[in-house]
Amino acid sequence: MAGAIASRMSFSSLKRKQPKTFTVRIVTMDAEMEFNCEVKWKGKDLFDLVCRTLGLRETWFFGLQYTIKDTVAWLKMDKKVLDHDVPTEEPVTFHFLAKFYPENAEEELVQEITQHLFFLQVKKQILDEKIYCPPEASVLLASYAVQAKYGDYDPTVHQRGFLAQEELLPKRVINLYQMTPEMWEERITAWYAEHRGRARDEAEMEYLKIAQDLEMYGVNYFAIKNKKGTELLLGVDALGLHIYDPENRLTPKISFPWNEIRNISYSDKEFTIKPLDKKIDVFKFNSSKLRVNKLILQLCIGNHDLFMRRRKADSLEVQQMKAQAREEKARKQMERQCLAREKQMREEAERTRDELERRLLQLKEEATMANEALMRSEETADLLAEKAQITEEEAKLLAQKAAEAEQEMQRIKATAIRTEEEKRLMEQKVLEAEMLALKMAEESERRAKEADQLKQDLQEARDSERRAKQKLLEITSKSSYTPMNSSTTALPADLPSFNLISESLSFDFKDTDMKRLSMEIEKEKVEYMEKSKHLQEQLNELKTEIEALKLKERETALDILHNENTNRGNSKHNTIKKVPSPGQKTYLHLRLQSRLFQGTLCVVMGSPSVILTCA
Repeated sequence: MAGAIASRMSFSSLKRKQPKTFTVRIVTMDAEMEFNCEVKWKGKDLFDLVCRTLGLRETWFFGLQYTIKDTVAWLKMDKKVLDHDVPTEEPVTFHFLAKFYPENAEEELVQEITQHLFFLQVKKQILDEKIYCPPEASVLLASYAVQAKYGDYDPTVHQRGFLAQEELLPKRVINLYQMTPEMWEERITAWYAEHRGRARDEAEMEYLKIAQDLEMYGVNYFAIKNKKGTELLLGVDALGLHIYDPENRLTPKISFPWNEIRNISYSDKEFTIKPLDKKIDVFKFNSSKLRVNKLILQLCIGNHDLFMRRRKADSLEVQQMKAQAREEKARKQMERQCLAREKQMREEAERTRDELERRLLQLKEEATMANEALMRSEETADLLAEKAQITEEEAKLLAQKAAEAEQEMQRIKATAIRTEEEKRLMEQKVLEAEMLALKMAEESERRAKEADQLKQDLQEARDSERRAKQKLLEITSKSSYTPMNSSTTALPADLPSFNLISESLSFDFKDTDMKRLSMEIEKEKVEYMEKSKHLQEQLNELKTEIEALKLKERETALDILHNENTNRGNSKHNTIKKVPSPGQKTYLHLRLQSRLFQGTLCVVMGSPSVILTCA
C-alpha cells in the first residue's frame, strides 16, 4: 500500500513538472516545418532551433517574420515567443526570411544554404514585382534560374515547351510586349544554353550578383510624411536611409548613408534622423503607426551593425566559415572536375559506342545489300547462263539453218544452172521441132499433091478400067483385073512439149540479239558563355530586339523611370557581369535486258537476200 501511494505521488509530481508546449509552424522559401516549443521559450530559442535544423550558420541575415493587423513584424530574440502579438490558435506560423541584405552577395554569403535561401527570396520578390527588374535583365535572370533548376542544357531533353509551366518572368514584362510564350522561351533558352558547366550554387550566385544591382533590391519601403504633411517613402537598406517620392521608388530624392548618420530616434510616431555633419538640418518625419517606427528602428539598427561589421576584420567564426567554405568549394570544384572528366569520358564512350553501333548497322545494311546483290547476281548469272544456253542453241540452230540455207542456195544455183541448160535444150528442141514441123508441112503438102496426083491417077485408072471392062466385054476376054488399093500415109507430127516449173524454197528462222549487263552504283554521304564584361552588350541586344514588340501604353511608371535613368547613365551599380553520313548506302542494281530479233531469210531465184525484223 505504501509503495503504491509513493509511486502515485511520484507520477503526479512528474506530471506537474512536464513543461507546457505549443506548436509552431516555420515556413521557409522551399519547405515547412513544425516544432513543439515550450511556453517559456524566447525568440532566440526558436530561431536557433530553426537554424540548427537548416544547418545555417550565417544567422545574422535572417529572422522570423509574422503579420499582425496587416503590418509586418519580426520576432524579437530577447522576448518570449508568446509575449509577441501572435495569433493564439495553433500552430503559430512564422516565416523564416532574410531580414537584412548583403552589399556584395559574392563576398558576404559564405554558406551554400544561405545563397540558396537568398536566391529563392529575391527571385520571388522579382516575380511578385516587389523589386523592379527591366525586361532584358528579367530574361537573363530567368536563364540563370533555369540553369539552377535543370542543370546543363541538353537539346534532347529540354525540348520546346519544357518551360511552359515555369513562372520565370514578371507579368508586367510579359504584358509589355507582343510576344508569345514560345518566343519568350526561345530567348530564355538561348541564354540558358550559354551557362553550360555552371553548378546550381554558381548559377544562383550569378543571379544574386545581377539582382543586387537593381534599384529596389534589399530596400524596405515605409509610408511617411514630413513636417509639411507631404507624403513620402522611407527606404531602409544595407547602404543607408533614402527618401523617395511615392511615384518613384527607383531614384531617391535624399540619401543618408550609414557612415553619415549620427543618431536615429523616434518619439511616438515622430522619427528623427540626425546627420553626422551638424551643419545639415535634422530630418524629421511621421509614420502612420508606432509599430511602424519600432520596425524602422529595428531595421536601421540591424543594417547599421552589418554596415560597420563589413568594414572591420572578420570575426574568428566568419574566418572559419570562409575557410571551410573555400575548402568545400575547392572540394566541390575537384569533384565537379572529376565528374566533368568522367562525363566527358562517358560521352566520348557513348559517342564511340554510337559510332560503332552506327558503323555496325551500316555494315549490316551493306552486308544485307551485298547479300541481296549477290542473290541478284546469282539469279542474274543463272538467267545469263540460261540465256547463254538458249543463245548457244539458237546459234547452233542458226548455224544449221545457215548451212541449210547455203546448201539450198547451192542447190538453187545448181538448179538454176540446170534450168538454163534445159532452157537452151528446150529452145534447141523447139527450134528443131519448128524445123521438123516446117519440113513435115512441106512433106504434107508434097504428099497432098501426090495424093491428088494419085487420086487423079486412080480416077484415070478407074476410067481406064471401066473402059477396059467395056472393052473386054467387048472383046470378051477372060482376063481378071485386080485393082490396086492405094493408101495415103500420114506422118504424125508430134510436137514434143513440156512445162518448166520453177521451184522455190522459203524458210524463216529467229535471231536473238542480247545486250550486255549494266550495273549502276550510287553512294550518298552525309557531316561558357563569354566573360561578364559582355553581359551588358547582350542585355542591350535583347532590349533592342524586343523593343519593336513593346506596347508603350502598358508601360508602368517604374518602366518609364527606369528608361530615363538608363538614358542618363544612372544605375545603382555598374557591376553586371556576364558569365558568359548519311551513312553510305551502296546498292548494286543489276538489270538484264535482252531483245529478241526475228528474221526471215527469203531466197529468190538467182538473188538470195536476208530480211531482219525486230520483234
